[in-house]
Amino acid sequence: MKKFKAIHVGCGGIADSWFTVTKNHPNIEWVGIVDLDVEVAKAKARQFGLPVGLATSDLEKCLRESGADLVFDCTVPSAHKHIVLSAVGKGCHVLGEKPLAESMADAREMVKAAQEAGVTYGVMQNRRWQPNGIQRVRAALDSGMIGQAHTFHSDFFIGAHFGGFRDEMKHVLLFDMAIHSFDQIRYLTDAPPVKVWAQDWNPPGSWYADGASAVAFFEHEDQIRSSYRGSWCAEGLSTSWQCQWRILGTKGSLMWDGEDGIEVEQLCGTEGLVRDCVSIPVPEVDANATPSGHEAGILNFLQSLCEGTQPATPAYDNFHSLAMVHGAIASAESGESVCLSSLG
Repeated sequence: MKKFKAIHVGCGGIADSWFTVTKNHPNIEWVGIVDLDVEVAKAKARQFGLPVGLATSDLEKCLRESGADLVFDCTVPSAHKHIVLSAVGKGCHVLGEKPLAESMADAREMVKAAQEAGVTYGVMQNRRWQPNGIQRVRAALDSGMIGQAHTFHSDFFIGAHFGGFRDEMKHVLLFDMAIHSFDQIRYLTDAPPVKVWAQDWNPPGSWYADGASAVAFFEHEDQIRSSYRGSWCAEGLSTSWQCQWRILGTKGSLMWDGEDGIEVEQLCGTEGLVRDCVSIPVPEVDANATPSGHEAGILNFLQSLCEGTQPATPAYDNFHSLAMVHGAIASAESGESVCLSSLG
């Protein structure tokens, strides 16, 4: 069995989802737990039953002296570039939290560095890993249940009181949250986005510094369109964190509540102003038989390392989801539509 000498970097709240999966994984030998505050790293080690002696605040020394060949990056977005370049420079594979980078230029540099080092670099897109949710929706679309799917609408409305770094971010919804929804759009449409128009704003009463609400409209290849409406200042009537979706096809429509509620109505009539449709059940899956969320993403990445294959969400592909984010931000700032190809 392959063993990877692993370092975990960044011990904030999101790290719990990672350590729950990785702490006793048979392919992992722990050689470092890193945080800017070493006491936070020590506390995380104690929480998950790992040696406190692994805790450090010095990533460079840990990389240099531990013999690590795998890094899990759970730091804030502004730190990703430094962490990834340091790790791949020492020959380490990396699986990191989204978004890939703060800018497209940084993303290109990071992806290129990993490719030149011959290591695997993956990005956590945990919302692709819902067996009875988005994967079931994708299977329904692939089956032709609603004909050719051509229009995808997603709504995200949650009043999220995080505190911390998000409160001060520019374009906070588009940059920190919409990457999930935009990556879901890419997964469901299977058609590259080519142009975006977007606006974002801070609604009255917002507890964020900038851009807590947004709308975005994408043109894709193959005559496909998608839209996103969202807010992190929406108190009451919350949607799922995975959005609520309506997908239109040539032979019917699909609605998904973002969890396990999926409805399909299929065209059956041929006459009348509004033609008759019939409800069609969507086959369920055994969600307990398949990992989901962060667990599925981490296990897929480790399996890819063991087998010498690419993970499901490699950084070079996730680059295109990030382009949707930065294209939307560029459009919001300019008031004009933006061709994603112009972002490189």
